[in-house]
Amino acid sequence: MRLLILGGTWFLGRAVGELALSSGWSVTTFNRGVSAPDLPGVRAVHGDRERVEDWQSLAEHGPWDAVIDTIGYVPRQVLAAATALAPVVGRYVFVSSVNAYTGWPNEPLDEHSPVFDCPADADATFGAELGYAGQYGALKAGCENAVLHAVGSQRTIVLRPGVILGPQEYVGRLIWWLTRAARGGQLLVPGPASRSIQPVDVRDVAAFALTCAQGRACGSFNVAAPIGHSSFGGFIDACVAVTRADTRPVWVDPDWLIAQGVREWTELPLWRTRQGVWAVDSSQAAAAGLSCRPLRNTVYETWEWMTGGGNTITGSGEAGRAADHGISAEREHELLTAWHQPQ
Repeated sequence: MRLLILGGTWFLGRAVGELALSSGWSVTTFNRGVSAPDLPGVRAVHGDRERVEDWQSLAEHGPWDAVIDTIGYVPRQVLAAATALAPVVGRYVFVSSVNAYTGWPNEPLDEHSPVFDCPADADATFGAELGYAGQYGALKAGCENAVLHAVGSQRTIVLRPGVILGPQEYVGRLIWWLTRAARGGQLLVPGPASRSIQPVDVRDVAAFALTCAQGRACGSFNVAAPIGHSSFGGFIDACVAVTRADTRPVWVDPDWLIAQGVREWTELPLWRTRQGVWAVDSSQAAAAGLSCRPLRNTVYETWEWMTGGGNTITGSGEAGRAADHGISAEREHELLTAWHQPQ
């Protein structure tokens, strides 16, 4: 199997490459060659996704049985890539996001839910009035349109993951909880512990992407753990257990936290109260081969990566997003003190 990965050095792209190589596939990667080292064993082609001529040059290294795009974000750039690669690839797997749905995170979703209307040739300024999350979703929807326009529906597979966790994570959600749990003491946690959550392991996303790359199914798939697969309480328990610190979770009423001005999703990562956040129907992907390991395993193996010297993610841009997540120790102490006061 001859595979082209657009990306291939960070998180999901790297996981796809590692798994493909271990399966004996011939792997080519395309990236700028500046964010992280190329995987040993791949044929690395360096170029800039903003340059049409670099996509045309990349196509000369083909053909490939499939391409998996893990980096596409701007429709115009994805359109240039798909147009150049369409003659030299078989199946085209594009990694989009649940943000592409207009209803996320406010309502339950399946693959028939409406997505943003964004043209295939939109530039990075499209949807600025929607705010960061809305613009990101609109642009991802435009990227989906770009691939469909250039490649056609018979060869296109769109993956719409929710939250992806695991080793090499650069967003910092699980990393923050593990780091905080390791510090010990009273740990502020938004209730209820029974809240269902659906993070998916990066290696399970990678395996499903490869399944799609070599299969026959086309169309769109929500990529998330099944509804009810994990709970926030189980997640926190795993973080506390693996760090082996003297950490005591204090479960706090979410309405009280909101009243105190605590920011959902960032100050306390993975916490969001809107009903659609963890109500993404992924049964279609499960039927097509998606298998999700227990979230506890993801937590434990991420801690092993962190403590084994693997957590060296620094810098700016995508790799610097970890700095946006987590509440300060001072703020957490203030909130805990206020929570323990007589109501």
